[in-house]
Amino acid sequence: MKHTSAAEKQTTEPFLSDVKTLRERARQHIERGVVSKTYVGDVARTIELLQTVLATELVCVLRYTQHSIAATGLASEGVKTEFAAHAKEEQEHAMAVAERISQLGGQPNFDPKGLASRSASEYATGSDLVAMIRENLIAERIAVDHYRELIRFFGDDDPTTRVMIESILAVEEEHANDMQDLLATHEGAKS
Repeated sequence: MKHTSAAEKQTTEPFLSDVKTLRERARQHIERGVVSKTYVGDVARTIELLQTVLATELVCVLRYTQHSIAATGLASEGVKTEFAAHAKEEQEHAMAVAERISQLGGQPNFDPKGLASRSASEYATGSDLVAMIRENLIAERIAVDHYRELIRFFGDDDPTTRVMIESILAVEEEHANDMQDLLATHEGAKS
């Protein structure tokens, strides 16, 4: 069996498609949108996983929003503001994920029925400020671990989805850090 060198392979299998080939491929199966021959991921599985991410982000929006309204006590104003800011960022994540599901030919699932069961994180309200902070920290840790797994799963098979999840992960790590700081600040003075 003859070994093919990299130089020989380049002459028989070009690294980049020529423009004519790209144009011809683009005209084939246009009903598939962005999912072309060069998409090597499993579209159905990707959509299924992104539905979980969407549900997780929506549950986080709801939890942070509820906490931003329900938090009480002398020390709650700054925390309430932080919760509201996080809710807004989680909403932005949900919209980005929903758009990606749509790009891949899926229907984003915004149905509130079953939302909690589709989400990786849980919806927990917390009985006081510290409990709310703790629940948000737990939820962020779940999201961080889940999204790290998804980044490894998508790898080079779906770089667009991977990069989107990476950018969401960076914000979720910031959220976890914020909640850790708030927990350290408020744990001794329950409000």
